[in-house]
Amino acid sequence: MKTSLGIWAFGGMATRFNPGGYKPELAGVSTVEKVRTAVTGLGDLMDDYEFHYPQELSQENLADVQEALDGHGIYCVASGLHLDARFGKGAFCSPDDTTRAEALRLTREAIDLAAEVGAHMIIWPGIEGYNYPFQTPYRESWARFVDGVGESAQHARDKGVTIFLEHKNSEPAMKIFMRNIGMTLHVIHKLRLEGIDNISVNMDWQHLIMNGENLAEYAALLAAEGLLGHQHANSGWGTFDDDNMVGATAFMETLELAVELRRANYGANGERLGFDLYPYTEDAVGAVMRSVLQWNFIDGVAAKIDGPALRAAQQEKDAVRAYELVYDALGA
Repeated sequence: MKTSLGIWAFGGMATRFNPGGYKPELAGVSTVEKVRTAVTGLGDLMDDYEFHYPQELSQENLADVQEALDGHGIYCVASGLHLDARFGKGAFCSPDDTTRAEALRLTREAIDLAAEVGAHMIIWPGIEGYNYPFQTPYRESWARFVDGVGESAQHARDKGVTIFLEHKNSEPAMKIFMRNIGMTLHVIHKLRLEGIDNISVNMDWQHLIMNGENLAEYAALLAAEGLLGHQHANSGWGTFDDDNMVGATAFMETLELAVELRRANYGANGERLGFDLYPYTEDAVGAVMRSVLQWNFIDGVAAKIDGPALRAAQQEKDAVRAYELVYDALGA
């Protein structure tokens, strides 16, 4: 399976308690410099890269970034509306028509750039939501949000671009509208009824773990629906969007996911294992490298599990037998 990496892993690591970041020496580093560091440090371990538009990638720096990529590709362009203070109270869902129109314009520009470089487009609507009860006209805001996704997806379809929708329960909006897999599928199926069918799902593992959503279960469900579009690999404690190294926590859940991705033949049609990491205090090259190597180990264990025997155990709902097979693959 080929790989991709969000270039934001090489930033200054800002938090709301430390806006300057835990790596202040990187706060002003350009995207081109970040790419050079990543490509030099990771080499062929990473196939392609992902960028937010317009903060990390735009027409202004595209040529320089492509040169720094040294033959590596741009796999995804991601919406950067959550990074723009103008959309602090919503972008597609904004009750202000001028604000909403600007959000849609920027999204169209991002899609145009994705089309130009042959990339996919990630819409992660982290700014679409609310912070307080009584703050939001829910029905109207939801309609404006869904229509905004639909309008953007229609533009993407006209340009030959696939949209990956990514959910999360909170941050930066305390209550994000599209906060779980069910709401994501609601948006997708609602737009399918309108004939818009170029949308699938980006599974950010820690976003699911935060919700108590089972990684393997939802990968299997999305694969069955033809909606398993992309992966953002990471781990965490389950209470916040830690974006820790793959396999650092949730090991068994990640191993089960590896089994389901193999069952779905994920990667056979060019899908990537994208890494979405935020190494607050760790060396970025080292954290990414460990994530790739740890995933390779986990995937290797998944390959050793006796597939037919596991299917038979699952047919009987025999957890004891299933774990016997899993631990046998682990060398127990």
